[in-house]
Amino acid sequence: MGTETFITLDRNKRGGRPTIRGTRIAVVDILGWLAAGMSHEEIISDFPELRETDIRAALAYAADRERHSLIAAE
Repeated sequence: MGTETFITLDRNKRGGRPTIRGTRIAVVDILGWLAAGMSHEEIISDFPELRETDIRAALAYAADRERHSLIAAE
């Protein structure tokens, strides 16, 4: 699949929110754009530094966080 995508956490970038490695684009930004109805193609067109794998990584990260929060609540 080429270069792996990583989600990074840096307290000095975007208030410590998880971001796509090498950008200042936060996972929450991508989730918001998707929730607003933007397609993957539209997001990549607006933010050409992103790739499809970055969007999928953001979704996987959010799903994993949700899964962990449900386990912690049990």
